[in-house]
This record gives sequence, structure tokens and C-alpha cells, in this order.
Amino acid sequence: MGSLRCCLLIALLLLGHRPAAARKCDLQGLWRNELGSNMTLSARDTAGTFSGSYHTAVTATNKQILVSPLQGAQQHPSTKGQPTFGFTVQWQFTDSITTFVGQCFVDRRGKETLETTWLLREDVPSRRDAWKATRVGTSIFTRIK
Repeated sequence: MGSLRCCLLIALLLLGHRPAAARKCDLQGLWRNELGSNMTLSARDTAGTFSGSYHTAVTATNKQILVSPLQGAQQHPSTKGQPTFGFTVQWQFTDSITTFVGQCFVDRRGKETLETTWLLREDVPSRRDAWKATRVGTSIFTRIK
């Protein structure tokens, strides 16, 4: 009888356990990157678009940093649940704009991360200076809420 209880308990635990690989990544929520910048993303609509806000922790300007709006799109969620996405931040305190592209991943423990690559284009006075107007980088965001 004891071994039957043990087998039933193990079966219940296995049925109730959902592997992290089967968990779907959801972009909606509050995220922070490795430099301390915070981003809030809304739920995506039926077309796959979303909006939000971005509060950067780093800047190359002396102006006061302001929370800036963002607009994005997510590919339709795949069966794997780790969608690709892109969004653009329209900075409110400087004459530049940044576009991020990336993918959401869920690890074995259920931790969600957004792996992104970004392009920042700043305003330059002339075409002669265009060569130095675009920066490229990467950011990894982790979910706060």
C-alpha cells in the first residue's frame, strides 16, 4: 500500500509540474536591463502591437532624463513561446531615436529575459557627420514584475 501511495504522489507531482520550456514568454510587464534602465510594456493587441515607456539610466547628454514613449510589435507567438519583437523609443530629452530588436527567452527555472540588439541614431549637423551618428549595442532585460 505504501508503494502505491508513493507512485500516486509521484504521478500527481509529475502531472502538476509544467516544464519551463513549455512556459510562454509574455512581454507585458516591467523590465530592467544590465545598466539599470527600466521599461514598461503593455499587453499586445490582436495585431501584435504594443506600447510602453522607457526610463534610461544612461545618456550622452547633459539634459534631464525624461521617461520616453515606445511603440513596438511582436511576431505572433510561436508554439515554442519565445517570441521575436521590435520596438522604437522616441527620446523626449534629446534629438535621437533608438530601435531595439530581440527575442524573449524562458530558462529552465522560468526566468524570462529579453535579449536585444539596438541601434541609436543621433542628430548630426550635416551629412559629413553621418558616419558617427549611429551606435549599435546589446541589452539584456530581466523581468521585475
